[in-house]
Amino acid sequence: MFGRLIIRRKVSTLLFNRTFVTNVSSPSGTTNSESNVLENVVNVQPHIPVMAKEVIKALKPESDKTYIDMTFGAGGHTKKILESAPDIKVIALDRDPDARKYMDAVSGMYPNQVIPLCGRFSELPSLLDSINVHADSIDGILFDFGCSSMQFDQPERGFAISADGPLDMRMDKNRYPDEPTAADVLATIDENDLAKIIKVYGGEKKAKKIARTIIDVRHALTPIRTTWELARIVASCFDDHFHMDQMNRPMHNATKTFQALRIFVNNELNEINYGIQCAEKYLKSNGRLVTITFHSLEDTIVKRHIQGQVIQGLANSIALKYVSQLAICEKESIEKIMKSNWKPLYKHVIVPSLKEIDLNPRSRSAKLRAAIKICDENTL
Repeated sequence: MFGRLIIRRKVSTLLFNRTFVTNVSSPSGTTNSESNVLENVVNVQPHIPVMAKEVIKALKPESDKTYIDMTFGAGGHTKKILESAPDIKVIALDRDPDARKYMDAVSGMYPNQVIPLCGRFSELPSLLDSINVHADSIDGILFDFGCSSMQFDQPERGFAISADGPLDMRMDKNRYPDEPTAADVLATIDENDLAKIIKVYGGEKKAKKIARTIIDVRHALTPIRTTWELARIVASCFDDHFHMDQMNRPMHNATKTFQALRIFVNNELNEINYGIQCAEKYLKSNGRLVTITFHSLEDTIVKRHIQGQVIQGLANSIALKYVSQLAICEKESIEKIMKSNWKPLYKHVIVPSLKEIDLNPRSRSAKLRAAIKICDENTL
């Protein structure tokens, strides 16, 4: 079951207070000088939208239709959508409060076409209800999963290994001050749970050794509070060899551990799973879903939802692979279980061109999937 991949976010002494916090107001009219400032914020954005042309081709934006950018970031994809046709409306969602200034900037450039929302995928139903958006009413939904470039580029956020900063990693920043940072997790979690997180979420072969070392340092010294402290501790678990990325280039040996902690702290896989369910609920019949993933765990969730391999709301890792071997299941029952509400647009995933990877190295592991929501076999 895929549920095995979603480790319970158990930190022994911490309780999670999930108070709903949001701000959905749109900016009022702006003066010329204000508009210039807003335009400058967008034009000097710290983020290059990945596979922008491929996203527009798959999403196929049209005039007078409504779309949701579920991972707004710095607004690169939203701008491309708005430029595609006149009178498009985009509902812009992001859990990071820092994205709001970019939302306001794009909204200022496209008056009355952008609705900013701050929240997680799991908060989307309440957010949409607050602006009177109902099920089966959206023409297209875009996801660009993972961290944004601007989060990696801010040392104080604690995502990056390359610069020292507090070991935070919360995408929500301080919207939920009672929820644990990465430092809080490392200060309280037990060794076995930490090893599972690093192995499952990071795919790290030396997960047990890294977890043991982190716990030893925690007991012998002081709590681990900065990115460089954690990076050095993890690096000490390796000999002289380096991890290699998908382009066969050396990467820091702590990269997978950082990824694992980030996914755990932000409950990312559960949020992605819920986000795809929300997309199915709010898209119209024939509405389009476009996703960009950056590692296999994200892509697996998307793929299994599109293929209909979902049981009780969770993407099922065994994919009902052996259901046809069960004599008790009749053919009609099997087809009903395997039925998907999605029709894939492409047989295989779309990946960035070599030219794009050269211009934007962070796109190298991106995979794009797209599908159309169908209600029954006669819809298309």
